[in-house]
Amino acid sequence: MGGFAVLPYLINIRSDKDLVDILEKINADKRSFPYFRAKKDTYAIFLRDVDYRAANALKQEMLSRGGDAIVHRNVIQGTIDKSDVVLLGTISSLEKLAKKLEAMPYWGLEKIKGELEKFFQNLAIKGWNIVLGSGKSIELNDNTQIMGILNITPDSFYSTSRAMELDECVKRAFEMKEQGAIILDIGAESSRPGSEPVPAETEKERLLPVIQRLRKEGFDLPISVDTTKSEIAKAALGEGADIINDISAGILDPEILRVAAQEKAPIILMHMKGTPKTMQLNPHYNNLLGELLDFFKERMDAAHKAGVDTNKIILDPGLGFGKTKDHNLMILKNLKAFAGLGRPILIGHSRKSTIGAVLKKDDPKDRLQGTLAITALCAWQDVPIVRVHDVRENYDVVRMINAIKEVK
Repeated sequence: MGGFAVLPYLINIRSDKDLVDILEKINADKRSFPYFRAKKDTYAIFLRDVDYRAANALKQEMLSRGGDAIVHRNVIQGTIDKSDVVLLGTISSLEKLAKKLEAMPYWGLEKIKGELEKFFQNLAIKGWNIVLGSGKSIELNDNTQIMGILNITPDSFYSTSRAMELDECVKRAFEMKEQGAIILDIGAESSRPGSEPVPAETEKERLLPVIQRLRKEGFDLPISVDTTKSEIAKAALGEGADIINDISAGILDPEILRVAAQEKAPIILMHMKGTPKTMQLNPHYNNLLGELLDFFKERMDAAHKAGVDTNKIILDPGLGFGKTKDHNLMILKNLKAFAGLGRPILIGHSRKSTIGAVLKKDDPKDRLQGTLAITALCAWQDVPIVRVHDVRENYDVVRMINAIKEVK
């Protein structure tokens, strides 16, 4: 991924401890804490691996605009080559900085200018019209919507979500629609940690009859098919599914991107480190948020090269897929980090092991309250879609949060 520009991203500095952690991460002078503390309640934009001269220039330019920049303590002496930088300022001061950088085409500042301009353009996007292959569309915005989960598997991690009988699948699908889901996500292969892949024929035998029956009985919600196989995606779209939900973002089977392009189907690109069988074997990141952004940029470019319309892409950070408890919590704390990519994000957190680890709830059946807490957080942070098992309960949560956000 070294050929791609280093993407800026928002970080969440909510407390003095967060600020101290950032000073330590960047190796800044801790004596500067009082100065940054007075400015921490503005936008905080993280830039990676900036030339030390550019870091110095950014700091001076932000200071002149009433903002600041957190840089490595040795930047001013020039004894290091590069430093991470956190820009602290209002949108106005940061946009003025980007304009000023037009007159500073050196030390990589021109690249930073370009990335900041794209970042602010994407940050201003508040809604998306996701057009399905059928011509219908889904309107997404900062009022969170519900994707309901239907697992047609004998081994999904939450046993209550499993439905193998056709009548039961259809019954649950219509219940989720009545309870407030706007999308139904159907999976016929478990992706729980340690799971083994199933043969394509088995996946087809489980999945296709359900889609056929739902469409025959007039089920009119968009159907998302949770698969990594292009063969399954193509067959499911042929039977009336609308969206591809690929936990590997086209890595396990690159042909799935071409299927999405050919069928004009939206595709959800999820981040996963490894495979379901290996992903939880000591996952490690040097810069979690930065690496996820690099991954999404690379996969969006791969999808575009395969013919996928960028306007049909949804991104999923992949909670629990090659991430520790703290990795998952860090993503949830910094959901705004993905706003600079300009695409809607989906969060799939329902009853997952991070909730169990935090609340000491070993059984997924006991994790509803933790799920609802994360749903509320997502709704407050304007996440367009949450993917959940318990539609009614989560729908009530997002309705309540959305009402609070909209009150005048």
